[in-house]
Amino acid sequence: MKQRLIRGTDTMTRGTNAMGLKAPGILTFMLSVIITVVVLVVTFFGADIPLLKGNEFWALLVAQFILVLGCIMRGL
Repeated sequence: MKQRLIRGTDTMTRGTNAMGLKAPGILTFMLSVIITVVVLVVTFFGADIPLLKGNEFWALLVAQFILVLGCIMRGL
């Protein structure tokens, strides 16, 4: 059976606080993209960057964490 959705009556807006996401700031987005591109260069082209060599996974995790924080927090 189909249920009609009426504006403002769904469970996310009734009594609970819905998490409002927003687009990240340009600096946050660019920092995440730069870290990701550097890790890809190290991985696929064999560049020798001392802090990243062997820690590619953690660097990508940091880049994505920065991006998620930029989407959740205001002014980041």
